[in-house]
Amino acid sequence: MNQEPISVVFEDEQCLVVNKPVNLIVHHSYYARNIEETSLTDLIRVQGWENASPVHRLDRKTSGLLLFAKESKWVAEFQSLFEKDEIEKKYLALLRGFVDAEGIIDSPVKNDRGNYKEAKTIFRCLEQFERDYIIPPYEKQRYSLVEMIPVTGRMHQLRIHANKMAHPIINDPKYGNRHHNHYFQEELGIHELFLHAYSLRFQQPFSGELIDLQVDLPEFWSVFLNGV
Repeated sequence: MNQEPISVVFEDEQCLVVNKPVNLIVHHSYYARNIEETSLTDLIRVQGWENASPVHRLDRKTSGLLLFAKESKWVAEFQSLFEKDEIEKKYLALLRGFVDAEGIIDSPVKNDRGNYKEAKTIFRCLEQFERDYIIPPYEKQRYSLVEMIPVTGRMHQLRIHANKMAHPIINDPKYGNRHHNHYFQEELGIHELFLHAYSLRFQQPFSGELIDLQVDLPEFWSVFLNGV
């Protein structure tokens, strides 16, 4: 696998935060049992952090900031930040249609066992776009750049919630709009999911330091944002 070195955004004695590329699994698990490829965790360990373990997860198709503990014995301490709602993750997503200025999606999400779990997402529209893309029955298309903050952390939560408010994320193969996905892939040459974990903020449980990080959007976003 020809993979560029993983970008490390922050590092201290107990943890590191990396910028996960798109289309890369975080680690091999039951859910990724059919994916035979190098994982983000494998790559981080090859880069010198031999005992690094992810504290949380991002979908394979989602890019952005991910927290690792340098030793497995420290994982629980960092995971407790999520349990106590003491860590804030913010995402940027490109959604189909014009989204309201802001709002809250409070709608249960089904987990892998088929059970519904409470799920809440805060969203805020940052910018709206109109493009001359011919996708029948319309000759112009509307999109929104939206900041999404998951209050809970269910699997595929943001992707499901975007779908539930009738503004699916572009290039989401499971919950998206196939006509818009096809246009982006075939006409614009963009196959990646427009969902990026751009901000991570927490208090380091060992040092007490406030860690407040942001990371730029992946390069493929510029094809759309620059008005193609």
